Amino acid sequence: MVELQVSECSIEIRRPESMRLMAQYTPTIPKRRKPNPTERRRDLCDAAIQLLADDGAKGLSHLKVDRKAGVPDGTTSFYFRTRETLLRGVAERLAELDLASLQSVADSADGRGHNPSPSRLSQVIIQAGNEPQLSRTKARYELTMQAARDPAIAAILQQATDGFTKLHREILVQLMPHGAELEPAVVEDLSNVTLTFINGLLLRFAHGDRIVDSPERLDGILSAIAAGILRSPQKGRLTERAEPRPACRCRATASG
Repeated sequence: MVELQVSECSIEIRRPESMRLMAQYTPTIPKRRKPNPTERRRDLCDAAIQLLADDGAKGLSHLKVDRKAGVPDGTTSFYFRTRETLLRGVAERLAELDLASLQSVADSADGRGHNPSPSRLSQVIIQAGNEPQLSRTKARYELTMQAARDPAIAAILQQATDGFTKLHREILVQLMPHGAELEPAVVEDLSNVTLTFINGLLLRFAHGDRIVDSPERLDGILSAIAAGILRSPQKGRLTERAEPRPACRCRATASG
């Protein structure tokens, strides 16, 4: 029981010894840590990437992302107000992940041309055909289709493509013996042709077609492509952009 002692000036509440001991040893409930907004956005985008891979763009919704990410309903719509902003956030997240993967290749490449077999570049590409990277590959192609109808997504993907192409070109120079001695136009051919092949290969991976199943085989294919380009008398001009045709300024003449 709680005892009250009344004096002339104040009232003192005295608790039994058992209650004081209980209060002393009762653990304090830890405060809930507020989620980091940047981390939460990344988690939501990662969940959306998986949904895009599994169900396509039509199967993506805020509520489904909430359920996939295991967060309270309404969380995704709080961070991404519309479906368009959600798709743009996913595009930025994919670009971030793709460039990080390719940067790891650039960091591991030996500028003297002494590289392990299989190359790190081929390892990363083959990994893109296996989970969890395969989901990113599938989601990327889903977003590519959306970009045709959304200029903002197209701009994000184009910026990522430009960065990816630049880094890929640098890696080719590092991986090839005497790569630094090649003319820029030849490096451009090598980059454009190998990237075109890699994009087609990734698309086949997305459809479940493992036409190339090991980084060693991919190294052999890329080496053959490079050798063919270097032997071509048209090297340096194979992928150059055609100049636009000048407008016809001929005047029509009347006959008779």
